Amino acid sequence: MSTQTASVVNITETALAEFKRLMTDTQVPAGNGLRVGVKGGGCAGFSYILGFDNPTDQDERFELGGITVLVNRAHAMYLQGIEIDYHNGLDARGFVFNNPNASETCGCGTSFAS
Repeated sequence: MSTQTASVVNITETALAEFKRLMTDTQVPAGNGLRVGVKGGGCAGFSYILGFDNPTDQDERFELGGITVLVNRAHAMYLQGIEIDYHNGLDARGFVFNNPNASETCGCGTSFAS
């Protein structure tokens, strides 16, 4: 498995392929990018944000495998070095976040503490 790296976020080839499929299937407008962020909440303190969005002046922008990745500068410290993968198996399906900065994660893998 190969991983492409932006200054803040790493995305595996499998996850990039799934993001591209989603962009095509949902007809994401040209100019929108993949927003990766965090928000308060979840069982461990923070939850991850993934979605397609318009860039803002507060965003750092990166190109990975033909996808523009948007990270709000205020979120970058929580996401530095994170790897986003995609699993499509019988035991698990969906995006997986591997965050080297997390001091604690929840059982579902979608929230963390820093």
